[in-house]
Amino acid sequence: MLKMLMGYEAPVIDYPFAPSDVAMYHAAVSGPDSLDDHTWRDLLLERYAERLGRDTSIFGRQMLHGRLRGAAASAESIARVRLLVDDGATRERLHQACGGLRAADADVAGLLFGEGPPPSPRWSRCLALLPLVFLASLAGAFFWAPGWIVAVALWLALMAMQTAYYQRAQDWERLVTALQQQLRVHSLVGALPADAAVDACVAALRPDASLAGKASRKLGRSPLARAMPGVKEYNDWIWLSNIRHYYASRDAFLALRGFLRGSYLLVANLEADIALARHLGQAPRFCWAGLGESGDCGESAESGGDGAIALDGVVHPLLDEATPLTLELRGRGAFISGQNGVGKSTLLRTIGLNLVTARAFGFCYADAASVPPLPVYSSMQSEDSLAGGESLYIAELRRARELLALAAKGPALFIIDEIFRGTNHLESVSAAAAVLDTLARSGTVLVSSHNLVLAPLLEHALAPLCVGEEGGRLRVRPGVLARTNGIALLAERGFGPAIESKALSVHNWLSDYLAHPSECGHVLSEV
Repeated sequence: MLKMLMGYEAPVIDYPFAPSDVAMYHAAVSGPDSLDDHTWRDLLLERYAERLGRDTSIFGRQMLHGRLRGAAASAESIARVRLLVDDGATRERLHQACGGLRAADADVAGLLFGEGPPPSPRWSRCLALLPLVFLASLAGAFFWAPGWIVAVALWLALMAMQTAYYQRAQDWERLVTALQQQLRVHSLVGALPADAAVDACVAALRPDASLAGKASRKLGRSPLARAMPGVKEYNDWIWLSNIRHYYASRDAFLALRGFLRGSYLLVANLEADIALARHLGQAPRFCWAGLGESGDCGESAESGGDGAIALDGVVHPLLDEATPLTLELRGRGAFISGQNGVGKSTLLRTIGLNLVTARAFGFCYADAASVPPLPVYSSMQSEDSLAGGESLYIAELRRARELLALAAKGPALFIIDEIFRGTNHLESVSAAAAVLDTLARSGTVLVSSHNLVLAPLLEHALAPLCVGEEGGRLRVRPGVLARTNGIALLAERGFGPAIESKALSVHNWLSDYLAHPSECGHVLSEV
């Protein structure tokens, strides 16, 4: 009986929503500190979000996406995730209770938080009269022959109405069905038997659980008509039931929109927290991060409120056999050097993703972590654009200007890989030093580069760190790369000893000056 009152229970389908659908909630409510598209691509956050959202509906996935790109994690969400990580039974119980959300095959976030539909036109209130007049004319035609002309005309009017509005009504019904799934889960979860662990997770859903059921019934069509074969089609084509419901439920939606938004946030946040807890329950390594004055949600001894970054045994969650690395920065950013192929870009992505998850969810993939709760922006994948007529260097300049504009808005964390590769060495170093020094005055910069001369130029703002192998394992140690491998790779790739010897001769002459220029500390300080 409850299922009939709340609407039918559709099977779990896990509809394959496009990334643009998953991003709809964030697009509607995004704020000024939102993580931008470039950073989203650089840090491979699309793949990461897909992993988080396994066995999760569009509602939970949209909320996970919104948190990754939006504001810092709330204390309530972090507390709920921590409880669910520790209590597997409650976690799975709530996961099963939210299973109905996975029957949704339409995104409702755009409808709820976007412009929404306009009010129904006045003539829609007369739709119920058209079938009655048609049936009356049909009955009269048996007694008055010309009445058939009227009956046929009215029948054609009914068909024309269906032709014009059938698809709109079908699309709207998909949205209403998704809203009903949301409301049904709100009602069922809010009515779960009292239990200390459950109450801690669903307390916010309990007060309006019964109202959610009533709202679902106001939006939906008769469950009896759904259950009887042929009745729905008869009602649609003769009584225009689908079109009348289209307009009536639109008005009901507008009247209930505030409540529906609140219900969406409660349900989507709960499912997102369940997804995070399920994910962490399978994660081989994670910790609760210290986030400083904006809300210390972790167990770290020190906070990251002063801009310091401390990551002990940090890994990338998308790499199955990632080597744990340790990094600590106090008061400065980092200039990272290392041989070709050693993993500098992977290290930057590891740090960047963990900074994002610490701010969005309150945890890092590390043994211990203390990070500042600041927005993260990156520049790692600038490329030539043949279609846009943009060279690599122009693309790099465009991104650098975007980062400078973001830095002007307030403190942030900047992750930059191989800055200004698209021009000659002299101008690359000059432009990079100017941009990085300016960014470092507004935030924390972590940059990797093969231009080692940048290390002494920027030592006042960036601590020099070197990534390399020690004892068969990657390590991050203080200092600048002393032994490059670009020349050695010539031999490995079959260029021959003659070319290798010439390259080595030029390298020996040039490298000492570039790596250890004299008296360069004053260059930027004088500007």
